[in-house]
Amino acid sequence: MLLRLFRRHPREWGPVEWLAVAGLGALAAVAVTVVVSMARGPGKCGDDLRDIDGDCVGVTANAFEADPGVESLIRAVAKENARVQQNAESPASGPKIPYVRIALMMPFTADEHSAMTTDMIRRGLAGALAAQRQANRFGGPHYQLLLAPDGRNLDQWKPVVARLAELAKDTRAPLVGVTGIPSSTPDTRRAIAALSKHSIPTVGPVITAATMNSPYFFKTSANNDQFARALKLYLAEKPGKHRGFLVWDNRAEDVYSQDLRGVFERHFGDAYGLARHNSNFTGTSGTDKGIPQRFTDAVQKICNEKSDTVFFAGRDQDLPAFIERLAQEGDCGRTTKLRILKVGIGLEPTLTAEAPTRRLEDARATIVDASCVDPAWWNGENKPEKALGRFLDRFDELRKQHNLGDKPLDDGYAVMYHDAFALLAGAVDRTYTEINESGKQAPKSPSIPTKDDVYNTLIIPSISGDSCDSCLIGAGGTYGFEGPGKNDQWAVCKPVPVVEHPPAARTGGQTTLYRTYRTGPGNACPS
Repeated sequence: MLLRLFRRHPREWGPVEWLAVAGLGALAAVAVTVVVSMARGPGKCGDDLRDIDGDCVGVTANAFEADPGVESLIRAVAKENARVQQNAESPASGPKIPYVRIALMMPFTADEHSAMTTDMIRRGLAGALAAQRQANRFGGPHYQLLLAPDGRNLDQWKPVVARLAELAKDTRAPLVGVTGIPSSTPDTRRAIAALSKHSIPTVGPVITAATMNSPYFFKTSANNDQFARALKLYLAEKPGKHRGFLVWDNRAEDVYSQDLRGVFERHFGDAYGLARHNSNFTGTSGTDKGIPQRFTDAVQKICNEKSDTVFFAGRDQDLPAFIERLAQEGDCGRTTKLRILKVGIGLEPTLTAEAPTRRLEDARATIVDASCVDPAWWNGENKPEKALGRFLDRFDELRKQHNLGDKPLDDGYAVMYHDAFALLAGAVDRTYTEINESGKQAPKSPSIPTKDDVYNTLIIPSISGDSCDSCLIGAGGTYGFEGPGKNDQWAVCKPVPVVEHPPAARTGGQTTLYRTYRTGPGNACPS
């Protein structure tokens, strides 16, 4: 019929013929669209995520487009997730192994104003992947690591939390917890509140603002107040001339920097005269608020006042620019070294590279960092603890397969992301063993822990008296939690090293001066 239509002169066509040709055109257009779509695949965000302002947002077990420095690790996670699913549904050999899901909620893209740099993202992701692989080396249940990108500015958390709440209801392979949450901002505060509303246990590996609290939110890092207590012990031994100066980030929306400023003022304001000796700057993290990193006023005052102890209440991304500006002024006639006191998860490699180290020498300055990790732990100065050694084995495998940058352990992100995943996985394993050793469940159909079971395990006090039977034996030390309502779910007995750069000569022994406090006497932590 169509052949006869095309043989006829167009002026002879009637309504029926024109309708047939129009329908043929529409079918052809649909066919072309399908072919092109199949050729392109599911798009840069895959089937599970959606593109919001150039970022893939949502929750997925599969690969998607992110920053180039992160994509190989994302593919490695997706491959491990596929292996876990296959072993649960149709293993090549052996019995089926059940699995649960833990989500990694954080950005996977970065720019000059974003919450995380690409290096932070890939190191954190590498730590979580190392923990996933370690957990999947043993008997069930195994673990999928769901990737939950919430935008480079952490502001697209609502659809992510909604999807996580749905996955927590899956009885076959439930979501049992969330980790990630990499920065202290108003949006992350709202996100952890929403996750708590859905009763999803969440672990913050690198959160340090002491006000970031919610009933279901656990923190494996020390907080700013605990870091300051470690610095206080350091200054008790090395008080200097008490010529202090406070440099603080003026971004009101930066919860971390505002919290740290208040902590420094409470602990050191009187002894070091910080109310009369301070200056502020605009940091780079967040939306554009004018020219950032203007340190001229602070540096000139530090020089004029011959300050010997600077308290830096800002993010590590802004510290190299401050050091550069200090170096331009030289030592300003100081007779002693200038100490720049900071807190953080570790020493960002951009601070310890060759060029910034020379700038520190030009300014006759040293960084003093209250930290969650000490590079001496893996630089051969001490034999690694057992758990750290296992982590280093898995991490070395990843370093051979992926470009993780220079000094990928020193900023502490890989270590702390590993420990956050390990905390959740450890709670799952304890719960799974307990509920399936009761004899009530047939061996062929073991009970799978839910998010509620995992939370109930996490809130059991892990430290009792001088014993630490159910503590997390992590890459960042051995530490635990005190139970519901205690210490706002911050880790207790967490080691807090104080690290100097350039490093001072060591006289042997540990650099750890402090362990995060417990309720009760200061020496209440098990040895």
